[in-house]
Amino acid sequence: MIITKDHIGGLVFLCLSAAYGFYIADIPMLPGDEYEPFNAQTVPTMLAYMGGILSIALILTARRDRSEQLSLKGYDFAIVIKLLALVVIFGLALEWVGFLVSTILFLIGGYWLLGERKWKTLLIASVPFAVFIWFALSQLLDIYLAPGRLITTLFGG
Repeated sequence: MIITKDHIGGLVFLCLSAAYGFYIADIPMLPGDEYEPFNAQTVPTMLAYMGGILSIALILTARRDRSEQLSLKGYDFAIVIKLLALVVIFGLALEWVGFLVSTILFLIGGYWLLGERKWKTLLIASVPFAVFIWFALSQLLDIYLAPGRLITTLFGG
């Protein structure tokens, strides 16, 4: 059996979709929402199904050429590990400095790890995007994003 990158990618996304689908039941709903046609679990359920279907399609339609056989040469796994560590730090920073500051720092750190060194470019690529996402979530969609413990301690709130 020949395993290619497409097979591995499909299996990874199938596992992620299955895990995502497994935890959908943990999404809280308001009383009576379970009988509504559209509730807090509807979109995640559809995403889990679509992810599963597409990943199975990827596994079934992947090329099986010997030239496409799996080779790990040329990949920089150190960058992948650093980016994963940055994601963990981002998750920990959310509680302390809030969504906006931690997102800006996460984007700057990610771009830095990927090779960008000009501070002007780092700030222009990070700040407007993070501010736009914060504005869309907190102001347009009215989703509460906690400012963070440090910000609340320093500036009250």
